Amino acid sequence: MIQITAPTPDVTIYKQEAPELSHIYGFTDFILIPRDKAGIFMFYNDNDELLFVGKARKLRPRIKKHFEDSTSVMKDKRDEVTKIEVCLVEDPVHRELYETFIINEFKAKYNVDKVFYK
Repeated sequence: MIQITAPTPDVTIYKQEAPELSHIYGFTDFILIPRDKAGIFMFYNDNDELLFVGKARKLRPRIKKHFEDSTSVMKDKRDEVTKIEVCLVEDPVHRELYETFIINEFKAKYNVDKVFYK
């Protein structure tokens, strides 16, 4: 049997109530997310329910794209996101495994690919 445990987040940012400088759905700390590092990211709501899990070779641009892109799975649910967790994972095989594991272990609400629990 293979044992997988979800990695501990390296960065966590929270939605601000009334941010003065944010144009991205209340998030002001995107600078804390590495621009050129690879890893996985998780979006949570205010009840700490996992909404979406994704992976990226360049984390910050990919996460921002979910808040700006008109084709994102999250396009109609962006207001629900109140916390973003990021885990730095350079190896592409490990990113793939962690993403699939987290989606299914924690039953990410809006992931449609790689879902085995439905």
